[in-house]
Amino acid sequence: MRRKPPAPRPKLVRRPSEPFGWLEARLLHGGWLERVGPEGTAVLLLLALAADERGASFYSRVRMRQRLGLSAKSLDRALQLLLELGLVAFRPWRPGHSDGVWQLLPLPEPQGGARGGGPMSVAEILQQLGARR
Repeated sequence: MRRKPPAPRPKLVRRPSEPFGWLEARLLHGGWLERVGPEGTAVLLLLALAADERGASFYSRVRMRQRLGLSAKSLDRALQLLLELGLVAFRPWRPGHSDGVWQLLPLPEPQGGARGGGPMSVAEILQQLGARR
């Protein structure tokens, strides 16, 4: 068995004091962070930290922008991409309202093999390229 090298500060081990678990390792290892880009990653992290036991967050867009330091346009783009990728769901407070409940969803299963290398539509390719800008 291969041993891991010691941490830089082995006596200072972080131990979560509250429930956690909304962020899966597949976000990192399944290529999701690359797909959602820096803004999408920041929004996912915020929603995970604010989520209740059902994965639901009640943060308004204004509050998200304030906490993340994002413009309205950047936040809207990130939220739209997360919706399109099936990583979150949204229910407005009332029809047409821009604020409501955001829910983290289970990560979609990879298609076309372990690394998600299956065939893609032109729209999916363009979407990925746009997310990397």
